[in-house]
Amino acid sequence: MKQVQFSNVLRALLAVGLTAGALAVQAQAVDVAAAEDLIKVNKCGKCHSVDKQKDGPSFQKTAAKYKGKADAEAKLFTHLTTAPTIEIDGAKEQHQKMKAKDDAAIKNAVKYILSR
Repeated sequence: MKQVQFSNVLRALLAVGLTAGALAVQAQAVDVAAAEDLIKVNKCGKCHSVDKQKDGPSFQKTAAKYKGKADAEAKLFTHLTTAPTIEIDGAKEQHQKMKAKDDAAIKNAVKYILSR
């Protein structure tokens, strides 16, 4: 009898764990097409590339810089929405703000960049 109860508890815990894992993966899902469209519309490709250094760092380099940092999404979101001063070839200029219909679209683009 105790073995049957333990088995039922174990099954329930496993189901909860799998559900939580699936929700976490879903929460991290990136709409690649939407992110690429937003990046194109905002002309980010003028200075950035997925894998090559241009005037700005590649998305791969950015992802590596923030890898494992809990505040990565927040920092990159702030960078893309506040037009900070950046330095290109020794000259300071203002980074363009990313424009989108809502913050969720920008957050999706941030996840895209960090997933490269």
